[in-house]
Amino acid sequence: MGLSEALLPEFDHEMANTRKTLERVPDDKMGWKPHEKSFAMGPLANHIAFLPAWAVHTVNDESIDIAPPGEPPLKTPQSGSCEEILAVFDDRVAAARAAIASASDEHLFKAWTLLHGGKSVFSLPRIAVLRSFVLNHIIHHRAQLGVYLRMNDIPVPSIYGPSADEGSL
Repeated sequence: MGLSEALLPEFDHEMANTRKTLERVPDDKMGWKPHEKSFAMGPLANHIAFLPAWAVHTVNDESIDIAPPGEPPLKTPQSGSCEEILAVFDDRVAAARAAIASASDEHLFKAWTLLHGGKSVFSLPRIAVLRSFVLNHIIHHRAQLGVYLRMNDIPVPSIYGPSADEGSL
């Protein structure tokens, strides 16, 4: 079994759980945030929905500069409704899954670099980037969104076990 074949079941599991969380974002709470320094719920959900696109960049590109010199920094496109966010997420997940599935072990061991203003932030094997910068990053923000849901009395889905709102998996 190759690396991509080993990664895809985990990817599918995490994306399904992420979608369950995104499905709960109410359109009327897109501007809500728990603190002045925090993401608002809508931008957080949009960030999560767009993050699978990073798997495509990781597999298909040598690097990406999130603040290219002389150009505006990359920004996450913003959708205004849960339905739109889910459509973006589903599209990005399908593209990410296809990119991961197409990658050979040899390719996944090649380095990928994140740049900011032309300077390297990190350079890691693509497989490590997929696990940490893509999957773990999504999981991190999905958990953050779960707290937002709880703070707004919106039922939190079960993810790795029962939640206080859903007693079974």
